[in-house]
Amino acid sequence: MGRKAKIAACTLNQWALDFKGNLSRILSSIQEAKESGARFRSGPELEICGYSCEDHFYESDTLLHCWEVLVEIIVSPLCQDILVDVGMPVMHKNVTYNCRVIFLNRKILLIRPKMLLCEDGNYRESRWFSPWKKVRLVEDYYLPRMIQAYTGQQVVPFGDAVLSLKDTCIGFEICEELWNPQSSHIPMSLDGVEIIANGSGSYFELRKAYVTVDLVKSATFKAGGCYMFSNLRGCDGQRVYFNGCSCIAVNGHITNRGKQFSLAEVEVVVATIDLEDIRTYRNAIRSRSHLAAESPSFPRINVDFSISEDSDVPCFVPIDWQYLTPEEEIEMGPACWLWDYLRRSGQGGIFLPLSGGVDSSSVACIVFSMCNMIVNAVQSGDETALADVRRIVCDSDYTPSNARDLCNKIFVTCYMGSENSSALTKARANSLASAIGSYHCSISIDIAVTAVLGIFTTATGLIPKYRSQGGHAREELALQNVQARLRMVLAYLFAQLMLWVRQRSGGLLVLGSSNVDEALRGYMTKYDCSSADINPIGGISKADLRSFLKHMSEKYDMPVLLEILAAPPTAELLPLSDGRVTQTDEEDMGMTYSELSVYGRLRKQNFCGPYSMFCKLVHTWKGSCTPQEVAEKVKHFYQYYSINRHKMTVLTPSCHAETYSPDDNRFDHRPFLYLRTWDWQFKAIDEQVQRLSLSDDKKTKVNEDAHEKCPAAKANASCVDTGMGKRKRAIDINKLLTYQNNQEIPHQNSKKMFTGVTNNYDVDTDTD
Repeated sequence: MGRKAKIAACTLNQWALDFKGNLSRILSSIQEAKESGARFRSGPELEICGYSCEDHFYESDTLLHCWEVLVEIIVSPLCQDILVDVGMPVMHKNVTYNCRVIFLNRKILLIRPKMLLCEDGNYRESRWFSPWKKVRLVEDYYLPRMIQAYTGQQVVPFGDAVLSLKDTCIGFEICEELWNPQSSHIPMSLDGVEIIANGSGSYFELRKAYVTVDLVKSATFKAGGCYMFSNLRGCDGQRVYFNGCSCIAVNGHITNRGKQFSLAEVEVVVATIDLEDIRTYRNAIRSRSHLAAESPSFPRINVDFSISEDSDVPCFVPIDWQYLTPEEEIEMGPACWLWDYLRRSGQGGIFLPLSGGVDSSSVACIVFSMCNMIVNAVQSGDETALADVRRIVCDSDYTPSNARDLCNKIFVTCYMGSENSSALTKARANSLASAIGSYHCSISIDIAVTAVLGIFTTATGLIPKYRSQGGHAREELALQNVQARLRMVLAYLFAQLMLWVRQRSGGLLVLGSSNVDEALRGYMTKYDCSSADINPIGGISKADLRSFLKHMSEKYDMPVLLEILAAPPTAELLPLSDGRVTQTDEEDMGMTYSELSVYGRLRKQNFCGPYSMFCKLVHTWKGSCTPQEVAEKVKHFYQYYSINRHKMTVLTPSCHAETYSPDDNRFDHRPFLYLRTWDWQFKAIDEQVQRLSLSDDKKTKVNEDAHEKCPAAKANASCVDTGMGKRKRAIDINKLLTYQNNQEIPHQNSKKMFTGVTNNYDVDTDTD
């Protein structure tokens, strides 16, 4: 029989400062939990106000409104006879804490503050909150008068305590406390806490879903017990996407879980657990029992309430967690983020400059994926999704029949060609637009370019030319950038007026399509089409986008995507030669996209400066590059990283996905003005190259001596090929000329040498 307890972990799509909407979703989750028979409900971190309030946490208004919402929850009839755990900020003794507030039948039982704050990645919690440092201590918290009027309480316990119910003991962690090496769940479990609830605000990154799952499982594997993980979902006002995955684990096994990506605003994960299973499991681990016997006690709040019953209701059995592939994560994660942004922004749809390259095509496919998810949600009975769609398209009777139909309603794509654009890219853009159903148009920007250049010529009497036409590097760069910037101007013009053309009210969100590698390198023109309202792929690498397009081609039978993948990435800003492009991204950048990903991860994840990056890569690339070549590659990257870093200050807000994003607005707090010569660091690299060269010469001499002394070896090897004949001529970094002179700067690609230009403000590129 056992003692069976039914509990509920909730996933909510909250929105920062949307107190009315957040209240509605919290109450819906409590109702759903109660209808399922659950006697304990736990929700995500800071669910009342939304996680991303940021500096609004300084405002007394935010704290006041949280208490007002809490009153509405406490007095709701839905909360009768169910133990409820909600997240909100609370100020105690003039210090603001990130807290869990636990109540039952109009009585607050405990306010439990967060003890370990998250300070890495996109998190800056200590900017607004302080950690509770008084381990196993509680204090009296004097409730606001508005709460006292309904609860009849003047003070409640505040601090590090647990709830002692009639049948079990419940403890609490908050997000980072699960990740920390000194997690609270271990000492709590040793003190007899059987259920631990964690309200979390954990965001999406590619290939990271397993981390939370492993932590939740291991939290109960070593010490036994039940762990409830309740996470946020959606874009609540920032670059991150909270990806759900709420789950319940018992004794090292997941018993139930929520979806990673979904348009549902409320999802409740329920599990029936047998408390006797926990006790049996723990008692069998003798070393744990011996530790528990001497474990110090937590303050216990006695609660006259049971969450279990003697019954023969079957418990949930362990399940296997099926992880999404990175391609599926790209298909769904940014799509959900984009949908939240669109429906909450009040705009009437989306506009995308579609060039027919990998990047803009990836954005188009993400929008198509979003439309697929919306249609599926509507067809499954999601009234909220249907209401949002009807409001966006301004048609109270509209119901989307399929993704292409919805795409045509809300998605406008535009190919912005010039005399430098090839017929192939235009054809690919048209084919993709037709495949996904977007409302598509093709325009030429030549008239606008001619007009702008005409103004310059009238003012100066000079006509800038491309280098192939006898012009200078500075002239060519200016000619490329004027095309790129005019595309941005036209994108916003069309976004504001295309719904007017279609006899609908409202405007369109402008989407950007530069990837994380281009941002890292600064390979974009400032205020070109990389400047947009939001960018779904700004946190995704080129390599992942290519894999994503292949996945979409196979899943939705779109062969045009394979044609796009086969074409070399190009900005198409230079004159064509016999109708063919003369420009590729990788030659312009002086590095490959795969190399950029390596630089990005070493710089951000491994915290490498120029010298340490060289020391790592000289071994990693030993088989393909000499130390001198590695040195020049690293220097070349840091030269362009530093001169283009300022572009990150205006980078379009992007859906965070990669761990090496250079977005300085949130994820990467580094300077945007650098000493571009990196004198001390590059000198250290040069000295290390010299040491390695001397070492190689010494090894070569030893080998030659060995051959001379060994007749057999000498006979079998007529010569020793050191590979020097294949080594490329090294670039002397000291010969790089300054921006002020605007001279040509040598670049080194992975396979050949070529000439390019630098500019402290712009690097010629288009949307792809």
